[in-house]
Amino acid sequence: MSFTINSHKETNRVRVIKIKHEDLDRLVFPFKKHTITSLEYKPFTRFTLAKSLDEVFENKLSKTLIKTLKDRNTGTIIIEPEISNKKFDKEFLIKLSTGFAYLVGNPNFDSMTGKYYARFYVKHQDASDSYLRKAYTNLDLHTDGTYVKEKTDWLIMTKMEEQNVRGGESVILHLDDWEHLDELSKDPVGKENFLWGSPKSKNTEYKVEHPVFKKDKDGKPIISYIDQFPEPKSMKQGLFLQKLSDALEESKKKISFPLPVGSTIFSNNYFWLHGRKAFNEHSGLSRELLRIRGTFFN
Repeated sequence: MSFTINSHKETNRVRVIKIKHEDLDRLVFPFKKHTITSLEYKPFTRFTLAKSLDEVFENKLSKTLIKTLKDRNTGTIIIEPEISNKKFDKEFLIKLSTGFAYLVGNPNFDSMTGKYYARFYVKHQDASDSYLRKAYTNLDLHTDGTYVKEKTDWLIMTKMEEQNVRGGESVILHLDDWEHLDELSKDPVGKENFLWGSPKSKNTEYKVEHPVFKKDKDGKPIISYIDQFPEPKSMKQGLFLQKLSDALEESKKKISFPLPVGSTIFSNNYFWLHGRKAFNEHSGLSRELLRIRGTFFN
């Protein structure tokens, strides 16, 4: 096995996979077969690309990803490829992230962009209707897929590039480490159906209903929550959401760290929450991210 896997320096729950420059070199030729357009228009090409990626690592990468993501004790992987050479450009990173995704499951359609993935910028000035692009505001802890009908088992976030960036560290929290899990997951209000909508930029016309907390097949709590999208129907729902938000943001168990350019966070979406710290103000601030989210293969 030519990639290395170790625990993150901040927590044993997060695994770090490092991919060497020599192994990325072995992907250049098979990746060239697939243009970004063909990957977008012909879904079967994404499976071929993923298979080429797995073969470089003797078909061990897929097994490692699936095992780690599904394990409640871990569930998050940070993948750090050595991409100093210019041949490992943004197009290469899209293909690499696509390969990771299709080794574990099927990505959802991303209505924000009309593709199986989304690319977006965080910049100094922005007129967006979502906290996602607000550079100087914390992106509070949340899970993805709260406002769509599709299941969202996992998500990928890849940092494509950044310029003039200080701050903006990634923030994550494992549900089982959270001090208030028992109290809030057992609150009857958290088990009620909440109405979830989304701003216009998400291009999702419908709304969905679901509780904040459910249980997995082993009876352990799982969460589906983001602060911007629930539409509380009563005083008790509104106050519950405020209590939940405060308890998450004030948690001493949050982990924050910088993510190197080219790196990917791959997380289970049911028991990990994620967010981002605010950036330091700079007129030339720019960060581009790629997002893929989806379901595990059956």
